[in-house]
Amino acid sequence: MQEALRGEAAKLGFVACGFASAAPDPERAARLEHFLGQGRHGAMEWMEARKAQRASPQGLWPEARSVIALGMSYAPDGDPLALADDPDTARISVYAQGRDYHDVVKKALKALARWLIEREPDSELKVFVDTAPVMEKPLGQAAGIGWQGKHTNLVSREHGSWLFLGAIYSTLDFAPDDPHPDRCGNCRACQDACPTDAFPQPYQLDARRCISYLTIEHKGPIPEEFRAALGNRIYGCDDCLAVCPWNKFAAAAHRHIKLAPRAELTAPQLASFLQFDDAGFRQFFSGSPIKRIGRDRFVRNCLYAAGNSGVTSIEPIVRGLCSDPDPVVAEAARWAAGRLAQSRR
Repeated sequence: MQEALRGEAAKLGFVACGFASAAPDPERAARLEHFLGQGRHGAMEWMEARKAQRASPQGLWPEARSVIALGMSYAPDGDPLALADDPDTARISVYAQGRDYHDVVKKALKALARWLIEREPDSELKVFVDTAPVMEKPLGQAAGIGWQGKHTNLVSREHGSWLFLGAIYSTLDFAPDDPHPDRCGNCRACQDACPTDAFPQPYQLDARRCISYLTIEHKGPIPEEFRAALGNRIYGCDDCLAVCPWNKFAAAAHRHIKLAPRAELTAPQLASFLQFDDAGFRQFFSGSPIKRIGRDRFVRNCLYAAGNSGVTSIEPIVRGLCSDPDPVVAEAARWAAGRLAQSRR
């Protein structure tokens, strides 16, 4: 059954599939408790509110016996860092350049779930993809599909760091795979690449300093100490993933066909994004994960990038946003206008 399930998962576009026990794991729970206790989750209150359910699959669903951990590749075509020094261009994290992964991965998970129920009609299951209190990364390591690297993301020997993770909780007793050993060794490339020093120690992340958190989850003004470090990143950050040596084995040929990037998001012009109103933003990003942060937060990020760009030709657009109805956008515009004015001197 398990090998047949792996085969069916592969047909549905998953490049990794492994099995783990749903029983509590004290070490996993302790790491979560330490992360929350240090306040490193920032404003993501849901992590604290549902920590008991997140700590263990059986904390969320007591009837669960096994976890099926799955990975779907979104490997990029080129180097995500190639546009770092192009001030006219806005950088969007690789994962957000295509269709919303929640939809793509969940559709495949549901198809795999139907396949399993047809063969085990008396069993029960639940599918998850990043919308429930599930620790997909440590469960993926426990199921042998990769290991949590020093940047805390899952790393696969075959697919590098470019994996969307999903999980199926099942009442069936599957034989667990061996946990994946850590293959980071003495490498600290991800730690050294982080522009905001978001890693207090290897294997630990302080989300409050992470550009992905700041540009996506953080709702207010981004602290000034981090604004210059944003560079031209307007949604997420790939730096710690992109420098991982294991990515030399990742290939875009293994990427799910529905996760191909939209051409207009691979190297977009920053100035065009500064002019979005709410309706235009929603229309342009329909079907994209970027839509979830809304126009105001998105334009806020673009203004920080504008201030960092030194491109004075966009200063009139920036100044026009100094009176934006959203106070966070207006403040970001004033900051950016001040930076651009300094660039002229």
